[in-house]
Amino acid sequence: MLTNGLRVGGPLLARASPVHWLPYPHRASRTIATSATSPAAHFTYVPDAQPPCSGTTEKMTLLQSVTNALDLALEKDPTAVIFGEDVAFGGVFRCTVGLQDKYGKDRVFNTPLCEQGIAGFGIGMAAAGATAIAEIQFADYIFPAFDQIVNEAAKYRYRSGGIFDCGSLTFRATWGAVGHGALYHSQSPEAYFAHTPGLKVVIPRGPAMAKGLLLSCIRDKNPCIFFEPKILYRSAAEEVPIHDYELPLGQADVLVQGTDVTLIGWGTQVHVLRETAQLAETKLGVSCEVIDLVSILPWDRETLFKSVEKTGRCIIAHEAPLTSGFGAELAASIQEECFLHLEAPVQRVCGHDTPFPLIFEPFYLPDKLRCLEAIKKAVNF
Repeated sequence: MLTNGLRVGGPLLARASPVHWLPYPHRASRTIATSATSPAAHFTYVPDAQPPCSGTTEKMTLLQSVTNALDLALEKDPTAVIFGEDVAFGGVFRCTVGLQDKYGKDRVFNTPLCEQGIAGFGIGMAAAGATAIAEIQFADYIFPAFDQIVNEAAKYRYRSGGIFDCGSLTFRATWGAVGHGALYHSQSPEAYFAHTPGLKVVIPRGPAMAKGLLLSCIRDKNPCIFFEPKILYRSAAEEVPIHDYELPLGQADVLVQGTDVTLIGWGTQVHVLRETAQLAETKLGVSCEVIDLVSILPWDRETLFKSVEKTGRCIIAHEAPLTSGFGAELAASIQEECFLHLEAPVQRVCGHDTPFPLIFEPFYLPDKLRCLEAIKKAVNF
């Protein structure tokens, strides 16, 4: 029922406008807004110059590309099911809009507000032979499901000696800073899962990558976690191939060729580093190579080592806190493999070791100015 642009009846109210306020009376901390343009954005989105594969394209936002990938997955695989909190009506970010109407209530359905239950249910469905696509509404709330994911899903094949597995299992979760999400709607928990053999962890930088990587995750025979940068849902738009395609997991992308410093990031941070590279070229005359890691687990050691051996300097940037962030693993591995090629210590520019702040978010994020200072330090070492 619609009243003055508000949907009434059910656990939430969704404004029928470009901005969606989504209060949950039963869990008030989940109130959040999304908008087509964010005045707090700390980056400028740069579309990929070329689509990742040939064929007819259509301009899509990241949100639309995710919906398109899910639609194709359900169309091509009759065992595929989508489930999670509020996905039946389209989800709070609208990524599953229209899918229940098209494929039925048996294949797209709501679950109780229980992340542990969502994960356990997905493991059971995948073990029984279905392709399970579970939505965790925010990555910040994936932690109740942590035991199910790292102790059950990741180890199911190993503990049965390969007799059983739950490989056709994908967890989708919104991820990262959004400009106003504060401590419960802004976290980047990828490093927690990178410590777990048996999982694959992927974070796209834009719509075209998101579609191909999500389809690869859904069809991979290992449990996958697909983190979606929510600030890019509507702010990122580019040409996306409309046909079914997959992109390789575990393969990094060199987005900008350079000779002096290697800049490594993933998700939203890739766009920060692209701007940083332009600033370094303009202000310092320094040529930076920008790499999108794409996959956290497995990660592309060969591409990173080759770049650092060429440039002799490396800066890794991510939104998650500094201590034990995934940048620490990359820095240690680069130091171990590329030590004799290094002209300066590997640096990390990251979120601070505090809970994610609200009004102080601009000071928390590893923005282009903080990254530029790290480049100055590297070239002057």
